[in-house]
Amino acid sequence: MRGRGRARPSPIGPVGPIGLLALLAFAALAAGVPAARAQTHFLIVSGLSGEPRLAVAFHEWATTLMDAAEQRLGVPPRNIVYLAESADRDVSRIQGLATRETIERELSALAERAGPEAAIAIVLMGHGSAAGEPRLNLPGPDLTADDLASWLVRFPTQRIVVVNTASASGDWIPALSGERRVVITATRSASERYETMFPRWLVAAFASDGADTDKDGRVSLLEAFEYARREVARAYQRENRLLTEHALLDDDGDGRGSHEPDPRSGDGPAAARIFLDAGARAAAAAGGSGDPGLAALYAARDSLERVIAEHRAGKDRMVPERYEQELERLLLELARVGRSIQEREGRRPR
Repeated sequence: MRGRGRARPSPIGPVGPIGLLALLAFAALAAGVPAARAQTHFLIVSGLSGEPRLAVAFHEWATTLMDAAEQRLGVPPRNIVYLAESADRDVSRIQGLATRETIERELSALAERAGPEAAIAIVLMGHGSAAGEPRLNLPGPDLTADDLASWLVRFPTQRIVVVNTASASGDWIPALSGERRVVITATRSASERYETMFPRWLVAAFASDGADTDKDGRVSLLEAFEYARREVARAYQRENRLLTEHALLDDDGDGRGSHEPDPRSGDGPAAARIFLDAGARAAAAAGGSGDPGLAALYAARDSLERVIAEHRAGKDRMVPERYEQELERLLLELARVGRSIQEREGRRPR
């Protein structure tokens, strides 16, 4: 009888009927397309420290983030640029002086080489102020929120993540908020102008496993933000100090950040589906292991996560029963893909 022969094994492993998404991902990866287009790029800027203690801390946080990006997120070293107040502090890791001119030049060069689906993560560390307008203190002219906003128009299709961990950073959100953007600040306004603990814990979110609340082996931007926000509050509580920094996240483009984002009713849904290892993990799987099937699984997982986020965003436009049925199907498919990734990598499923 027809159709009763032995089925061929799937080239991407025992994931069940993962369907068109995975097949398209596998075909595109075989052609070497999405890994390059969807890579993550980091620009880390450490501004004026003001005192030796903070100069050491800023450099430690910046280099720890670099290590996490490369070793845990799989971002190629060529996609990580670190600018600091003194390039002489560590010539092997600092690519240049953190001046307004250098930042603009690096972003201009990045706009030329980044693929249309890339994620651009800009992380600012240092001291902020609002003398006339929100700014980050740098050697020479300061960097203003409007400066950065004007340079980001060079990225019309890429996902943009701006994390300003400096004091007095809250007022950067109105200038930078927009479509395909997540903006995170260490404070809620310019009046919170004291030294911030937020950068320490934000870096820890990517450099350790503590922020992975759903235990899927990845840390979303929302998970990183929530982890840093909680740990900052705990640190102030341990020291019996009044909380003087209230971090904000904006990802819905309305120019207003949330201290406690709720993906069901406001800020948070975009940040929940952005993983800075997107593309990088697929590229590493394809190039490092020689296993295009593993790369396809990573790409299929990224695609499913985007579909799930879009499905959740359209909940109000769907019949409740249909919404729940489709969500359940997508989540089961995501779980199958995740299990197959773990099995392919030789890790025991959780």
